[in-house]
Amino acid sequence: MSLPLSHATAVPPSLLAQAPAIHRVGQLDVRLAVSPAEVAAAQALRYQIFYEEMGARPTAQMAAARRDIDPYDAVCDHLLVVDHGLDGSPHVVGTYRLLRQSVAEAHQGFYSAQEYDLSPLIAQSSPHSQLLELGRSCVAPAWRNNTTITLLWRGIATYLQRHNIGHMFGCASLPGANPLLHAAELSYLHHNHLAPPHLRATAHPQNHVPMNQLDAAAIDSRAAARALPPLIKGYLRVGAMVGNGGFIDTQFNTTDVFVVMPVDRITSRYAARFAAANDSN
Repeated sequence: MSLPLSHATAVPPSLLAQAPAIHRVGQLDVRLAVSPAEVAAAQALRYQIFYEEMGARPTAQMAAARRDIDPYDAVCDHLLVVDHGLDGSPHVVGTYRLLRQSVAEAHQGFYSAQEYDLSPLIAQSSPHSQLLELGRSCVAPAWRNNTTITLLWRGIATYLQRHNIGHMFGCASLPGANPLLHAAELSYLHHNHLAPPHLRATAHPQNHVPMNQLDAAAIDSRAAARALPPLIKGYLRVGAMVGNGGFIDTQFNTTDVFVVMPVDRITSRYAARFAAANDSN
């Protein structure tokens, strides 16, 4: 396999030895970052995917560092998939950014609050059933397969158990900032997967895009579902629902939708697949 990654995604093995992996499959493992160098490698991967591949617009600081950076990185947990079999050095090939409610409330709040009114979700949460925000998900092109995605989900499932999470949520993206190109997909999500009012975040008005652009009878549901990005399809398979309205993210050149996943709605099939007991390392 050729190496479609920059040297910036490499992590010294000595750093990885500081903490055990959560799960491992062959030369891949999933783990939480425990050092600034691991976070920097995740940021480098994010830059490669979001800015070089998908056309997001970096700030001058990001372009100079060739890393996707924002203030939330300092307070979030960073879930990593690491490939140990490349060019003599482990590389970060997949990542998710995780922000627990207790951490968000002690700092600048949730990232998604920049796009959506989260008050319905926050109102129904509790210390024993807190919220978890998922964000900055990406996987290097050559690793976009079931093994890598399953490792990420198994890492998330373990994290849910450790922190008494009641609901996961975040923004998922459709490529491009022209919502007319995604009328069928947005309408399909609205008519088939709309969250109930107590879980329904609403896009802020300045960049709000109505999702119910087409009548339900006018949608080819199978075609619309097939056209959804793989990440959104994966969320729907584990019981995700969507919020009210899309949001145009001009920096990332995307049309975002809000997704929320009650943890207790994850089916037993997926719970067994992603959180097999006594299967770490």
